[in-house]
Amino acid sequence: MELTLRGDYFDGSFTNQSGLNASDISKSSEKIEKFCPGDLSHKLWEAKINYANIEKVIESSVTGFESWRKLSFEERIGFLKKFQEEVTKRKEEIGTAIALETGKPLWESLTEAGALSAKVSVTITDSLKRIEKETIKDILPKIDGHIVKKPLGPSLVIGPFNFPCHLANGQILSALLTGNSIIFKPSEKTMYSSQLLIECFHSAGFPKGVINFINGTVKTTQDILKHPAIKGIFFTGSVGVGKKILESVGADLNKLVALELGGKNSTILHKDTDIDHALPELLRACYLSSGERCTSTSMVIVHKSIEQEFIDKFKKITERILVDHPTKYDIDPFMGPLIDAGAKELYEKFCHLGSENGATDIIGLKNLEMKYEGHYVNPTIHYLEEKSVKKSNPFTQEEIFGPNCTFTPYDDIERAIEIANISDYGLAASIFTQDQDIYKLCLRDIDSGIINLNRSTVGASSRLPFGGVKNSGNHHPAAVSMVDHTVSTVASLETMDNSSSMDDVKGLRD
Repeated sequence: MELTLRGDYFDGSFTNQSGLNASDISKSSEKIEKFCPGDLSHKLWEAKINYANIEKVIESSVTGFESWRKLSFEERIGFLKKFQEEVTKRKEEIGTAIALETGKPLWESLTEAGALSAKVSVTITDSLKRIEKETIKDILPKIDGHIVKKPLGPSLVIGPFNFPCHLANGQILSALLTGNSIIFKPSEKTMYSSQLLIECFHSAGFPKGVINFINGTVKTTQDILKHPAIKGIFFTGSVGVGKKILESVGADLNKLVALELGGKNSTILHKDTDIDHALPELLRACYLSSGERCTSTSMVIVHKSIEQEFIDKFKKITERILVDHPTKYDIDPFMGPLIDAGAKELYEKFCHLGSENGATDIIGLKNLEMKYEGHYVNPTIHYLEEKSVKKSNPFTQEEIFGPNCTFTPYDDIERAIEIANISDYGLAASIFTQDQDIYKLCLRDIDSGIINLNRSTVGASSRLPFGGVKNSGNHHPAAVSMVDHTVSTVASLETMDNSSSMDDVKGLRD
């Protein structure tokens, strides 16, 4: 079965390659083919990139913004609730598309599809109150003060491949709630599942121009984000691409850029860790989504007193992990394949990078015998002696989207915190301990946007901010606080007391 791409979406409808004139066709020479990462004989879709639509999409978003910003919160919420009904109805279809495009097992992809509806409720219930009008009575004599939030304008959402619907959905919903129109540019690896999301917005009846969607490449993204009409830019992805976005925007102070970037995340296992509890938590942290999560645990910093016991047990359960096709299986697999050949190559290079920089294999790379040809890899475990853990070691710095974790020992909690901070990233960390003082020390001293106690680094709550420090973001966290970055703040002094007179003005000649 080959999936059907409907082209770009603007002015309230999809447009494909039919009906293009000669000039348009000359601008649409690039073609992208997508095969299921779990079965390379299964072609999912083929896309022709139409650069001629870029201006049309931007014009549509400008028109949509002018009408959408004038609606009340209640009216906008009404549209969001209709969208919620649509994604609920199409959960199975969306989940299957995510599985086929990303390689994530169907059970996991359905979880993402189910989160789309839940995110609407969180946005309305938890995010809305962050941007409601505030009034300070009598801030000055007979004068009230007000704080008002206004939408930025047409906004570009650049989606990632690993959560092609869920992560973009959170940014889109926040932007829409506050009155912005949006242009959604999905990853070129997951165009179809992203298209289904847009179909749900269309079915919900949003006014023309409010929702816009464009498939494309780096050129597509660059042309849109540089356009003066675009006021908000929301990106989830790698630090390299995030920096290029900032370079492209440059000194344009009219644009707000919110970046959610990568991580080199650490878990500390203190000497009083409940091992039976920590084992499944860490298994999920390291290997869910085949490690293709920005919050996946990479470094496991384990106290020497429990080091051998924990590693032995963790190795045994890691060896039990089932790897299989994302939808064609008899028993639910824990992992599917990586997204594409490039991701597999990088994962293998990372494992070799460890061997070249002091790490030894606990579980090394293996050739998996699979029913279907795909980008399958096995979960791996490395061990890095404490003396090799230093900032100059590239193995402690490089992020990898793949199912790997590296154990390293420690004696003192201060050293564990030092190791957790050694990376230039600062997205997620966790500490397993029964000692609240140890946890408070980690909470104070670890440089990370997310720090969990006795809980894995993956599976964040949408009701909390989601973002990192250092190379993991630019201090504009997503999730519940995403809405903060979709508005500008206006201060207002208001009075109905018309008692001012020229007699009150000093320094005037008679």
